[in-house]
Amino acid sequence: MTTPIVLVLGGPNLNLLGDREPDVYGSATLADHVDVARVRAREHNLDVEDLQSNHEGELVDAIHRARGRCAAIIINPGAFTHYAWSIHDALAAFDGPVVEVHLSNPNAREPWRHTSVIAPVAAGSIVGFGGAGYRLAVDAVADLLE
Repeated sequence: MTTPIVLVLGGPNLNLLGDREPDVYGSATLADHVDVARVRAREHNLDVEDLQSNHEGELVDAIHRARGRCAAIIINPGAFTHYAWSIHDALAAFDGPVVEVHLSNPNAREPWRHTSVIAPVAAGSIVGFGGAGYRLAVDAVADLLE
């Protein structure tokens, strides 16, 4: 029996975590957050694959490749959260649970950040808990897969 795979996706500018606005996003890098997810996933007998891209189409392609291969997707879509309908549609066609993660709480920030086009196709959203959100997302995925 193969170990279920959780795909952890990161959207634009997340490659700058650790340097970009540490007062908002913290000092940990994206690699640090993925490592947290990977460690937690092992505790649930899950594997993690990860991809970060500043290009919407690359994330759509990754979601398409995950169909029938990955058990779940954890996505921090970054700015794509608010307008990337192609990511919404790709996630809607994915057959496993999707969990949306944000380090900050978009609902407590500028009004344009309050709308997520990803939330309607996600099982749930984890926002505002910093890096702990990735650990919580893995726990949520594990519960949803049981």
